[in-house]
Parts: sequence; C-alpha cells; structure tokens
Amino acid sequence: MNDHLIVRLSGANIYQKDHRILSEVNLRINRGEFVYLIGKTGSGKSSLLKTLYGALPLGEGNGQVAGYNLNALDRHTIPHLRRKLGIVFQDFNLLSDRSVEENLRFVLQATNWKDETAIRARMKEVLEQVALQGQERKMPHQLSGGEQQRIVIARALLNRPELIIADEPTGNLDPETSDDILLLLRRLAQQNNTAVLFATHDYRILENFPARIIRCLNGKVMDEEGFAV
Repeated sequence: MNDHLIVRLSGANIYQKDHRILSEVNLRINRGEFVYLIGKTGSGKSSLLKTLYGALPLGEGNGQVAGYNLNALDRHTIPHLRRKLGIVFQDFNLLSDRSVEENLRFVLQATNWKDETAIRARMKEVLEQVALQGQERKMPHQLSGGEQQRIVIARALLNRPELIIADEPTGNLDPETSDDILLLLRRLAQQNNTAVLFATHDYRILENFPARIIRCLNGKVMDEEGFAV
C-alpha cells in the first residue's frame, strides 16, 4: 500500500445483510487529507463508514484502511485497526458518570497504556490540542455541547490515529459551534498529518469551508463533479 494512502477501496460492493447498498466503490484518501462525505439519508454513507472501521464486512472487492486488509478482518484484528482510527459520532457517547479525565483514561487503559506518567502526559496533550486544558475534573453534563464534542475529538486523538472518521459530528450543534468543530478537525488534520473523513448534511459548511467532496448517490460513490471515484 502506498505510504501516503490511508484508504483504498477497489471495486468494493457494500452490503447490509443481503442487500447491496453501494456498488463498485473505488475510493482513495491520502494521509493528512480532509474530505467531506455527503448524501441523503439512506444513500449509503453510514454503510461506507462502517465498512471502513470494520463494523460491516467487505464481501466483494478489495479494501485497505491504515494498512489493514478489510477482506481479512476478524475479531482479533478489528481492535488493532480501530486503534489506528479515531471515530467521532453525532451523539457524544461520553461516559456520563465519569469526569473528562476518567473518560480519556478509560480509552487509554482499554488500549493497553500502563505507564501512569505517559497516560497523564497524553491526556494533557490531547486536551491542549482541543483547547480544553484545565477541564479534567468536569463531568460531561457540566460542559456545553461544543465542549463535549471537543472531548470526543480529544478521545479520538489519544492513540494518534491515521484516520479520523467523523459521522455527522456537528449534527446536534448550532452553526457557530459547528464551524468551530469543523475548523478544529481541519487544523488537527494538518497538524497531525491525519486524514479526516467528515460526513455531513450541512451544506452551509461545505460552502463556507470548501474541500474535496465524496457523494453517495444512487448506489454509487461519486466525486463532487459527479463522476464515479
């Protein structure tokens, strides 16, 4: 796999159970690239994302993500793939009964971080990257929606991902906060040389902050000019 290529799908057919959702998907995303993913509800966006992080098996065609062969994933290799990914959802999915620090620590310990000095240093680093240093002791309900999503992004950064998959990350946020989150992800992509695939329904964001666009339409994945990618 090309060192600069984080995602490569070739002739991929994507299914939900026995129903084919997307046909003949050819997709390439490079290290550090910021890409929008758009399409109506039911167009296959979520199925494409789930295939990339191993929640849906790739039955036909070829695929690689962050060096992992999607055709050969099993219950042993999926966790290793996901350590190379940061996943940010519309619903924050923070542990509501734990502080910001405890939410971050939970992920690090689940991914075999054991050295307390390294754990503390990494938590401090990611909170600085999302401009929430000093908020370690707060509970999720004490934070605004935008701050909670920043914590989710900090959590996604902990294991230095090669690809961040952001599935409607601004869907529950007001326009100003949405812009802040979008700009944060774009800056992090550049600073960390991390690819970001940003699924959105918010066409205002696309107009205000242009980038490459991938569109799910009529069972195909198209680029912004309307040609199959």
